[in-house]
Amino acid sequence: MTLTDRARDWLGHDPDPTTRDELAGLIADADRSRPGALAALADRFAGPLEFGTAGLRGPVGAGQSRMNVAVVTRATAGVARHLLDTVGADARVVVGCDARHGSSAFRDVALEVLSGAGLRALALPARLPTPVTAYAVRALDADAGVMITASHNPPADNGYKVYLGGRAADPDGRGVQIVPPADAQIAARIADAPPADAVPRSTEHVEPVADEVVEAYVSRMASHRRDPEPSRVRVVLTAMHGVGGATALRVLDAARITDVHVVAAQADPDPDFPTVAFPNPEEPGALDLALALAADVDADVVIALDPDADRCSVAIPQADRTWRQLTGDELGALLGDQAARDDSRPGTTLACSIVSSRLLGRIAQAHGLRGVTTLTGFKWIARAPDLRFGYEEAIGYCTDPQAVRDKDGIGAAVRVVTLVEELAGRGVTLGGRLDELARQHGLHATAQLSIRVDDLSRIRDAMTRLRARPLTVLAGSAVIESVDLSVGSPDLPPTDGLMFRTAADDRVIIRPSGTEPKLKCYLEVVFRCDDEVPRAAAADRLARITEALSDAIRL
Repeated sequence: MTLTDRARDWLGHDPDPTTRDELAGLIADADRSRPGALAALADRFAGPLEFGTAGLRGPVGAGQSRMNVAVVTRATAGVARHLLDTVGADARVVVGCDARHGSSAFRDVALEVLSGAGLRALALPARLPTPVTAYAVRALDADAGVMITASHNPPADNGYKVYLGGRAADPDGRGVQIVPPADAQIAARIADAPPADAVPRSTEHVEPVADEVVEAYVSRMASHRRDPEPSRVRVVLTAMHGVGGATALRVLDAARITDVHVVAAQADPDPDFPTVAFPNPEEPGALDLALALAADVDADVVIALDPDADRCSVAIPQADRTWRQLTGDELGALLGDQAARDDSRPGTTLACSIVSSRLLGRIAQAHGLRGVTTLTGFKWIARAPDLRFGYEEAIGYCTDPQAVRDKDGIGAAVRVVTLVEELAGRGVTLGGRLDELARQHGLHATAQLSIRVDDLSRIRDAMTRLRARPLTVLAGSAVIESVDLSVGSPDLPPTDGLMFRTAADDRVIIRPSGTEPKLKCYLEVVFRCDDEVPRAAAADRLARITEALSDAIRL
């Protein structure tokens, strides 16, 4: 079957008139041999979207390789078939969505397909944070959850996350995103699903989720601030044009954190994200408006949520009245240390991903807790047994795993404010606490080299080159350990990545991104220190390693 024949076949079964018209125009352009038309069509039919680190993700548009009604219909048919086969016809599925392009329509389609399969489809209100969906899966003891979101991806993208819970999950995986073998089993059922227009849809078994569930989430997150008095911490909050703003304000208010200044230009959901180049708090310039407001109001802390509010970034004031954005690892160490010191919190495990700093493991050891390292992604971190706290360096934090078995930016925001309050009681800042941890465990400084590409084959070629000729020296220090993570180990399943460690205790991990067309390199250096914390020396060494890696990777 030729490319245009495949496209015409898809067109004949697409139930959405918008994407039908889009695809018909592309086919017509290809038939007329217009320049670039065949390449554009080939891009739409490069193969089905596959479950990656965070589920299905791709640009919204027509075709097999895009996020659209047809793709969501068949994906949900596969999920429904999996639940029918493994749980039964009485399975219950929670469905939520953010405010990206197509999200509400995709949510409605998912609900109708689940109902059409005879399952109970529990509809959360539209435009809510991802952590609310994760919470609802556990709170309602649902057998699965679906969240329509692309989190912090560019505006053109949308996505589809699947959680398993109830009878569909093992005890450690209740309310966690899918992992093997469930992902492959669902993918096989999607491949076997009929064309989108042949998938039954109905509203017979669609049930709205009661407001009490969202209220319970708000109360639960607010309860992590125990002080009955109003907080004196002045907060600047940005929702990054996403869906987290309203829920975060409700949580903060319920926690008696009321001196909150919102970045008005980024407060309301807007799928075009007009004030930022990329809607990710980690990207350069993303916090410019928040930092300007913080300077104006003399804030104590800046809290930035990503568009679906599962991630949280923090900036703090410096002595010279400039602002410093903490790295994901720095905030992970602070929140991990906070969790380790709080024996009232259940769980004995602190967990982080393999690309995150080794500092959390040393904090866990110092407090007699178990430190666990997992593969990248919260589908792995959140499965750590007896979890008290988990994080990944990409500003994701799980601070209440009994309620939300995923990263939760809003829950993390409350923990941050309580930590600011606690430290202020003894005259210490968040920056000062990081220095204390460095003196106790060594300065663990991290950085990331991220290389975006237009052609994914360039990433595959780079990984092949590095496997054939592994690094032997980094910034003047001999590489003493070289590990191909694709082989796997007793502690970690196989993953596409490489790890190098030097005699100076530098560590580099190189892996393709699971959510974006990027090659990512995660750098860590460790400096022993006494009174002085050598941050300048660590930054210089990270810069030298970054330069050496850039030369070696050649992208």
